[in-house]
Amino acid sequence: MHEYSIVQSLIESCEEHAEKNDSTKVTKVYIKVGVLSGVEPHLLGEAFLLFKEDTICHDALLDMHIQKIKFHCNNCDLEDELEKNEFVCPSCGSYDLQVLDGEEMYLMRLELE
Repeated sequence: MHEYSIVQSLIESCEEHAEKNDSTKVTKVYIKVGVLSGVEPHLLGEAFLLFKEDTICHDALLDMHIQKIKFHCNNCDLEDELEKNEFVCPSCGSYDLQVLDGEEMYLMRLELE
């Protein structure tokens, strides 16, 4: 389960940011998880609960923003979000789409004390 290694890296990043800001506690961790990132949000949440103990994040809440697939249609210039993982423009039916967002997972913001 690669979510464990992702959470370990996330907590390390939280510790680095807290240290840089002279903080002793992380109270909330905001992350963005794209639906194409390969990360299972449910498993990530469970891993965070397990690994945050005995770290600077021990009382932190994890706030996940699940990012749908944002795309640009190279045929009709529509920019929108896909409701399903069907890579067809809902406006013109073209398959010539460029993914703009929804492929990544990253730390967006921290709340520190």
